[in-house]
Amino acid sequence: MNTPHTAAPVARLAAATAAIAHQKRWFARMREEVAAGAPLALVNADAPQEILRAMGIPYVVNQWWASVVSAKRMGPAALDSVAARGYPDDSLQYDAIGLGSMDLPAADVPWGGLPRPDFVIAECGADATRKVFDLWAEHPGTEFFPFERSSATTAPDNWWEIVPREWERAYAEDRLDLMTSENWQLVDFLTERTGRSFDIDRLAEVMALVNEQAEWNRRTRDLLAATRPTPVSVNDSIPAVMIPQWHRGSVWGRDAARALFQEVEQAVRDSRAVCPGERVRLMWIGRGLWFDLGLYQRFQEKYGAVFVWSMYLAIAADGYARYGDDPMRALAARFTGFTDQLYTPPLSSQWYVKEARSHGVDAVVHLVADDVPGSAFTTEALEIAGIPVLEINADNADSRGGAAAALEAAIGDFLERRVLG
Repeated sequence: MNTPHTAAPVARLAAATAAIAHQKRWFARMREEVAAGAPLALVNADAPQEILRAMGIPYVVNQWWASVVSAKRMGPAALDSVAARGYPDDSLQYDAIGLGSMDLPAADVPWGGLPRPDFVIAECGADATRKVFDLWAEHPGTEFFPFERSSATTAPDNWWEIVPREWERAYAEDRLDLMTSENWQLVDFLTERTGRSFDIDRLAEVMALVNEQAEWNRRTRDLLAATRPTPVSVNDSIPAVMIPQWHRGSVWGRDAARALFQEVEQAVRDSRAVCPGERVRLMWIGRGLWFDLGLYQRFQEKYGAVFVWSMYLAIAADGYARYGDDPMRALAARFTGFTDQLYTPPLSSQWYVKEARSHGVDAVVHLVADDVPGSAFTTEALEIAGIPVLEINADNADSRGGAAAALEAAIGDFLERRVLG
């Protein structure tokens, strides 16, 4: 779909504003519930939050909280707190910021601060991840439930076409067996400690809502991939997609995804454009740059270069839908291969090339953190496909050492030398 370059500049998405407002209200409500005695879980993004939703247990996603702390410019202070306890502050910062934020003065922490969680839940994808969550559990009021990290033994081509309904074929049976068993163990763990019951039919309802939400996200992603110039800034699409993702399995999450699609659809009809003079379409691979989201827009006026893709909408479109008669095993299928899809070649590299081509990107900025495996294979696959890549080794939530200025200078040089030159 082509739109004229004379289109009017785009205003901020109502879906993004609404999502941020909802999250603030939800966080305040959660704090009140916990103060009144409700249990609280802190979960990593790759842990099965749907079980907590089915059991009515409030939870906060560790990476989301780290993004808020970082966006409020408190990331360095949180990491300094980690260092003051004698632990590394230059490894796995995205996981560690939440831990460090617990030691900051209440007046300095965003939104009143995170209450002390009763439970922390994470997949042990790396030694450092396990160690970070072990530190949470050193507090006498917090317990840790770890999930094992299994390795990919099968790598079907075009996984995004297979995994929604043929996930038994996509993933090894023993991997699915392991995570299904651990899901049930988590249910027992939570039931014993909270007294709350688990209903498999309620989980089925949650899973159905997640699938609907993924379907709306897929429509939005496909529409944006087909539209030139792009009508939506990634600064807006990230919160408009990811905040509802942290409420997966809720009616609000499903409805927010539908509202986003409808707003984007109207923006396309109105020929709106983030940058009417769009010359270069860029892809940002890696986690969001929470301490400087404005960076994504600073190349538009000088170069006509627009970031049209981030992993958040793309993985929300391709990575979550799972259909099947057994909701607990389908949930295992959602998370068994989640990390593989983003970071294990050829699963990851095929997907990034597919997304780059469908969005018509001219170049890629690839942010590589110290805990991200397989990055070189992704870069190589994109370069072989004829798409120039700038690799930057940095942490998305650690702004220390002039990281923002260095990133901006590197991207500008890359555009001038390899893309526009």
